[in-house]
Amino acid sequence: MHKVLKRALAVAIAVSVLSGCASEVDSIHMAPLPKVDNTFTPKTDWSHSVGDGVSGYYSKLTPAVGQGKVFVADRNGLVEALDSSNGKVLWKNDLEKETAVKISGGLVLAEGKIFIGTENADVIALDAETGKEVWRAKVAGEVLSKPLVDNGIVVVNTSSGVLEALNADTGTSKWQINNEIPTLTLRGTSSPVAISGGVFWGLSNGRLEGAILNDGRVLWQQTISTPKGSTEIDRLVDVDAAPVIAGDRLYAIGYNGTLVSIDLRSGQIAWKRNYSSATNFVVDGNELFLVTAKDHIVAVDARSGTELWQNKDLQYRQLSAPAVIDGYLVTGDAEGYLHWLDTQSGEFVSQESVDGSGIAVPPVALDNNGFIVVTRDGEINKMQISK
Repeated sequence: MHKVLKRALAVAIAVSVLSGCASEVDSIHMAPLPKVDNTFTPKTDWSHSVGDGVSGYYSKLTPAVGQGKVFVADRNGLVEALDSSNGKVLWKNDLEKETAVKISGGLVLAEGKIFIGTENADVIALDAETGKEVWRAKVAGEVLSKPLVDNGIVVVNTSSGVLEALNADTGTSKWQINNEIPTLTLRGTSSPVAISGGVFWGLSNGRLEGAILNDGRVLWQQTISTPKGSTEIDRLVDVDAAPVIAGDRLYAIGYNGTLVSIDLRSGQIAWKRNYSSATNFVVDGNELFLVTAKDHIVAVDARSGTELWQNKDLQYRQLSAPAVIDGYLVTGDAEGYLHWLDTQSGEFVSQESVDGSGIAVPPVALDNNGFIVVTRDGEINKMQISK
């Protein structure tokens, strides 16, 4: 199952009819490319290729940006630091020189290091200035999502259901929290988030959990998705999207579940709405933007949960998580298109073909203007909106 894209699996599950035999599975039809009258056309400042990218594997390798650099990697262990102004390679490290490395969780820039998780159940720290390996630690399972780094602690959510904390300087284990996982789950795990000494993450059993960052003591659990239906596939309830913290609220969404707003102090649900997704979402001001399991793009009032608009024109195009860049909402698709939407209306404002290999991760904004787009075949593009 390693070569099955998680989004493709989620789409298949969402529309499958498994009442008797495999022949009864409905076909999935990707929506045709919508016609868009561009109000702007993003231009490319520079391009660079990093190894073989992630190809068709499940590896959500969103680049890390900071210190005037763009940190990128391919699934096979090649990590590079690029000058964000011109794409020049500042350093590179092939982590697969001695042993096989399959990068799947990362990259995170923090405390002068780049932190990476792998399908080999390793967490690796590199010096951000030189690329040299600082430490490598074995953890309880595959690391399929980005590590969290906060207050000298690295926290990873593993595929075995174990949340593990490591010392950011040495890689030594500090604590673990074990949770049972269902027999069948989607491929992927929720990235943890932290605030005010607490860490929060989603579980494949449909729950959201909070714990004290320093010692791993559990604070609370909250059910996001409840198993329903008669088959294991119908009863998938993974909370794989990373929670989002905004103000005193924590937002989370589950597959076959709900979108919820939770009071951080009490862990109680303030509101919930019926949306299903296993894809990361974004909160921008008072608006929350998500991509559903059917690849419908939805805007919700973050204060009340009221739906503001919904765009269904990209159904089943295997969309990346959304991002807000230069005041627009943007997502990539499996055919390598970037789709730009007006955040207030949900109408398309621009469409750009980047690379036919597809876009699996959202564009990442740079501090000094522009944004980075990464394609499945490892093409790195520094772009900016030209109106």
